[in-house]
Amino acid sequence: MKFAGLFVCIPNLNPNAALMNALIEMLSANYLLIFLLVFTVILGFEIISKVPTVLHTPLMSGSNAISGIVIIGAILLIRQSPSDAWFELTAGMFGLALAMVNVVGGFVVTQRMLEMFKKKKK
Repeated sequence: MKFAGLFVCIPNLNPNAALMNALIEMLSANYLLIFLLVFTVILGFEIISKVPTVLHTPLMSGSNAISGIVIIGAILLIRQSPSDAWFELTAGMFGLALAMVNVVGGFVVTQRMLEMFKKKKK
């Protein structure tokens, strides 16, 4: 058995061993990034769940700018990755789709918030 970072590579006992070894090498090379991703998801959930409901709409408006940056990053990731890099293309498309949903939802909520402050016609 050979060690690849924190994970142990599986000896070539079955036909899927090469795929499994490639997956283990990818995980061991990126374990810090995977940890940071999981940590930020949990941290973001905890922070957002503690925000009072009065502040959700202004924060949603501010998050549109952050989602715009994510959209630009996802487009750059998709453009620069080679056509056989399925993980990068999938991650870029997933990030692009989630950021677009967030931006559209943010604009809808912001529009509804602004409609509340308009004077009503008599």
